Amino acid sequence: MNLKGQLYFTTKKVGKAIWDYKMLKDGDKVLIAVSGGKDSLTLLRIMKERLNFVPIRYEITACFVDMGFPWVDKEGLINHFQGESIPYIITPAPDEWWKDNKDFDCFWCSWNRRKALFKEAHRHGHTKLAFAHHMDDIIETMLLNLFFQGEIGTMQPYQEMFNGELYIIRPMAYVEEKELTRLSELLNLPVVASRCPHSQTSKRRLVKDIISELKKHNRNVKKNIFRSLQRIRQDYLL
Repeated sequence: MNLKGQLYFTTKKVGKAIWDYKMLKDGDKVLIAVSGGKDSLTLLRIMKERLNFVPIRYEITACFVDMGFPWVDKEGLINHFQGESIPYIITPAPDEWWKDNKDFDCFWCSWNRRKALFKEAHRHGHTKLAFAHHMDDIIETMLLNLFFQGEIGTMQPYQEMFNGELYIIRPMAYVEEKELTRLSELLNLPVVASRCPHSQTSKRRLVKDIISELKKHNRNVKKNIFRSLQRIRQDYLL
């Protein structure tokens, strides 16, 4: 599929998720969390493109939380934001805690990023905070909670925070990761390759491998897991 086709295909899925969950309304100020990876850069591009044809008006601002990781090209991201004429915020993470904590993990990294994003959203009056989590992330989180927490739950595409002061939205809830990989390459986005020391040893990596193995037996396994979250048979629960 060429760039035009892939962009249309993915943008259509984003639009359906936004419509299904009523993620946006006229006048929203949307803060988009951008890490520099393929997912967040692709979301930023799609949210910008949608401004050209959707019937509502909303503002977007990119926000990069600078964790102090040496492998992230912060200046490259700033150049990208400026080249795309997208307003942006660069904010530091709390105290670059990871430098003195060699046992930091995905949870603590995510928690610190989110804390900084909430602070910036509140400071600048944003009504929505957009994350680039996709279908694979939602499925993997569901299995992580099932296997390691003993509970059934996952990321919500639309989530109220702080008594309605802010809402988290995940416009790419219907998009598979492989589509984002392809689209980011076609768009030639300045993707920052992650060199996180935990990227290949985390529990999420383990779950990804389990899903890949299951796909050998059922190619629809990801979609089935995702669909199951919308088809709860309560009569068969304890």
